[in-house]
Amino acid sequence: MQRFALIGAGFIGSVHAQNLASHPDVDFRLVYDIDVQRASALAAQHGAKAAASLDDIFNNDQLDAVFIASSTDSHAQNLRLAADAGLAALVEKPIDLDLETAKSTVAYVERSGIKAMVNFNRRFDSAHAELRDLVRQGSIGSLALLQLTSRGPALPPVDYLKSSGGQFRDQAVHFYDLATWIAGVDPVQIHAFGSALAAPEIAEFGDVDTSISSLLFPDGALAQIDCVRHTGYGYDERIEALGSEGLAESERQRSGHVTLVRKEHARSHGLHGNWFDRVKPTYAASLSAFVKALEEDLDSPITLREGLKSQAIAQAAVRSLSSGHSEAIDYSL
Repeated sequence: MQRFALIGAGFIGSVHAQNLASHPDVDFRLVYDIDVQRASALAAQHGAKAAASLDDIFNNDQLDAVFIASSTDSHAQNLRLAADAGLAALVEKPIDLDLETAKSTVAYVERSGIKAMVNFNRRFDSAHAELRDLVRQGSIGSLALLQLTSRGPALPPVDYLKSSGGQFRDQAVHFYDLATWIAGVDPVQIHAFGSALAAPEIAEFGDVDTSISSLLFPDGALAQIDCVRHTGYGYDERIEALGSEGLAESERQRSGHVTLVRKEHARSHGLHGNWFDRVKPTYAASLSAFVKALEEDLDSPITLREGLKSQAIAQAAVRSLSSGHSEAIDYSL
């Protein structure tokens, strides 16, 4: 049994708490949040205890791992504390919104030797993983073009957007990670376009809600990622991989799979109403992969350095949006 503590009792923390409590190989022990009442309520719900402070977690020889799902600006600090304590760490993205801070944190954690993973959970979507396997096995020949789509049904609250790092760092970064993971090589250049169409007011702090990112891989293969914060038809996520000998597609998923046909009319299900309903199973799957790595002493399923790569791509996208030109991607640590 891997003895876990959870840091963060907000929405995503509550998702992780449910998965920690239900995992057969996890002993879910502690929850910490700056909101003590919220931590206590979540802990009680899942048979854990509320930690009075971070010291209760990081000065505790009865723990094996920590799940960091606290506010973005605390991820780097908590990773460093985990490294000092010798606790394995699973952390929500990003490591830190500031790329240089993220780099120094990764170097610090790597020196400690702890097992650490960035929770790019979409890698654990079964359809995306099957597409990736087909591409990497050569089933479609040489990869020529990846098309990735992420379109959300509703704009997040403006207060969230102000602290999110912007669409490229918050939303598109998941798909930069997927593109690199599927292709098996790192893109070298990016050209990004973006507009604030659904919410023009977010342009005041430099954000966009509709964007396209074009990636160039070393062998000339391309990827295009379109991201939209607000649609009128539901949550739409899909990937298409075009190769020299065929096509693989991880299709958009509907909220149901039965179509009723009566004479000339047909009634079928639409798309999921929100992003979480679409990707919920991937959170449990990513936790299971991390727990397996701990139990069997395997390499981290997604290393901090891989998380940095996706963040470096997002940073180059931000530069491209500002400059209006293609930008080289710097992966130096």
